[in-house]
Amino acid sequence: MKPPASPLPSGLDPLTRPPIEAVLFDLDDTLWAIEPVLLRAEGLLYDWLRQHAPRVTAAHTIASLRERRMALLKSDPALRIDLWKLRHTALSEIFHEHGEDLALVEPAMALFSEARSTVTLFDDVEPGLLRLKDKLTLGSVSNGFADLERIGLAQHFGVSIAAHRFGTAKPDPAIFHAACAALQVAPGATVYVGDDPLLDVQGARQAGLRAVWMNRFERTLPAGIEADAICRDLHELHNWLQAQAR
Repeated sequence: MKPPASPLPSGLDPLTRPPIEAVLFDLDDTLWAIEPVLLRAEGLLYDWLRQHAPRVTAAHTIASLRERRMALLKSDPALRIDLWKLRHTALSEIFHEHGEDLALVEPAMALFSEARSTVTLFDDVEPGLLRLKDKLTLGSVSNGFADLERIGLAQHFGVSIAAHRFGTAKPDPAIFHAACAALQVAPGATVYVGDDPLLDVQGARQAGLRAVWMNRFERTLPAGIEADAICRDLHELHNWLQAQAR
């Protein structure tokens, strides 16, 4: 693990920082790998579309549907906040263009959303969360739209904020601060754990939280971005948190 480095975003000396009271987690690629989930979900949706909206699949591949979403995202950056709405809007436009029944968009999205929340947790996640919640308050802040109730993790978190419901997304400080407020913990006494250097590490530190980079895939932290610690799993996170409490 990498020790704390760089000036603190809050301007506090490490010796005067408040003790850690809460840990907030990112979800995708922090608690489970997202790529296989999306590949499976998009494959299941495409098979459903082939049966129920054949004019769409006659004109589009999975890859071209993805390209369409990316083009829509560029034309309307606000959709970065609501990834569910991005998919729904893109699918609605494509159904309309090819003369398919728009009423079928809702069941299509329901199928995708269920598959999107069918994840395989990293092996350390459930035992790690159980150990951490004995001593600290836990929460989650995500730009995605995974269903934590369906996944079976909701009971571990005192608050779970999703960008599409909150109205702003990481790295906006407001979404981090809202989670801290809901847990009644100051940002300076909170650690955010996530895999994305910009959204999670830099975003959390700029909001006054401590940030742990969850580096499960042996990546390199980009130049100019510094984390309070780097961990490969929740066991290393637990050890680092214990060291901070001494």
